[in-house]
Amino acid sequence: MNWIHWSLLSALFAALTAILAKAGVAGVNPNLATAIRTTVVLVFTWGIAMATTQPAAMLGLPRKAWLFLMLSGIATGLSWLCYFRALQIGEASRVAPVDKLSVIFTILLAALFLREKLTPQHLIGGALIAAGAVVIAWRN
Repeated sequence: MNWIHWSLLSALFAALTAILAKAGVAGVNPNLATAIRTTVVLVFTWGIAMATTQPAAMLGLPRKAWLFLMLSGIATGLSWLCYFRALQIGEASRVAPVDKLSVIFTILLAALFLREKLTPQHLIGGALIAAGAVVIAWRN
């Protein structure tokens, strides 16, 4: 499988996440719901990592990798806390598209910090994503 297959699977599981989380967060403190979900993710992903990674590889990670992975983890946690709160008070079919504005932020931040080239495709695609999020989130 190549990157597009993994990306489509990621999108499918993200969609399932929204639907399952919306059903699970009803009447539950969203921070507690996020903690429960995070615990499951933690156990699940460590199990996969332990099964597929040599112990020496885990111990040999450079400090820079640790730093950026830990910062990424903090960003993920903050994203999930905000997402669960949004799901608790909003409709999943409206929250998820607005959450996907992260694609636009990723494109811009990748150009700014990773020096990735911004192409007309990025600009047009980003504009369409933004337009779609606005159309879906707009309430008459």
